Amino acid sequence: MRKEALYYEKRDKGRVRCRLCPHQCLINSGKSGFCRVRRNVGGRLEATTYGLVTAAGMDPIEKKPLYHFHPGSMIFSLGQAGCTFHCDFCQNCRLLSPDIPQQELSPEDAVGAAVENHSTSIAYTYNEPWAGYEYVLDTASAAHRAGLNNVLVTNGYCMQEPFDNLAPFIDAMNVDLKSMREEFYRTRTRGELEPVRRTIEDALRAGIHLEITNLLITGLNDSPQDVRALVAYVAELGRDVPLHIARYHPAYKMDRPPTPPGTLLQAYEIAAEALDYVYLGNVTGIGGADSACPGCGSLLVRRGGFSARIEALDRDRCTSCGKKVNFIM
Repeated sequence: MRKEALYYEKRDKGRVRCRLCPHQCLINSGKSGFCRVRRNVGGRLEATTYGLVTAAGMDPIEKKPLYHFHPGSMIFSLGQAGCTFHCDFCQNCRLLSPDIPQQELSPEDAVGAAVENHSTSIAYTYNEPWAGYEYVLDTASAAHRAGLNNVLVTNGYCMQEPFDNLAPFIDAMNVDLKSMREEFYRTRTRGELEPVRRTIEDALRAGIHLEITNLLITGLNDSPQDVRALVAYVAELGRDVPLHIARYHPAYKMDRPPTPPGTLLQAYEIAAEALDYVYLGNVTGIGGADSACPGCGSLLVRRGGFSARIEALDRDRCTSCGKKVNFIM
């Protein structure tokens, strides 16, 4: 399905300037931008993956990971091709290329599939949703009309106007905040930190439920200083913003050893001093999965793997002490 892209300008010599993300690619005719899926076809920028998905199916919402948005539920999840980053450690690197096998699924059919699977939400995940902006926008709009929620699992790398136009249809986001150092973003993702911070802060201002993930990579962003800088930033957003500290495993171009469990536990302890909700991901056997009430310490949600069981939670209240907690049920 051919679809003209949003947010671009026609320039001289048949070129176009994409305005969707901070890369601001100047694209020659017949070429694609940094994301590999927005292509200049005769002076018109086309969204080449519109109506195409690489994966579609039901997942536990904890897999996104979202621990505070309808915990224990299943969510209809869509993935496409393309990304606005090129991370050396990408765990879904096969989705970078538009040549990966894809199947047709219109926005209306995606919503219909979510309803048929008894899902109350759709997640845009696996690849970077901003790369398939037009499809995500149309699907999210149709989902809201059908009474469904929308979830973005994203690197947060976008421009202000596209974010503002999509935000009214988004109910929850997990943003992958990779480091608080610009140098890390520049050398390891080929992007920048500041636009990601803006997206995070704009999401909170827009009333979108927000959770943050940090992949702790051995020897790159796992020092106590790195962790403290990231935790301090999240705490400024609000100490009730959930932070997921995820274990790195070798992937794509990076062969550093997996994050040691001791490093994860040290990061957890640093974060728990300033934040109410801290979780460890991509690791088992060392804890860090359950949710406790920041008021009385009662177990709110017990988790094992991607399963979750409500223990002392009634909507957004702890049933033990009555404290309001940052959960959406």
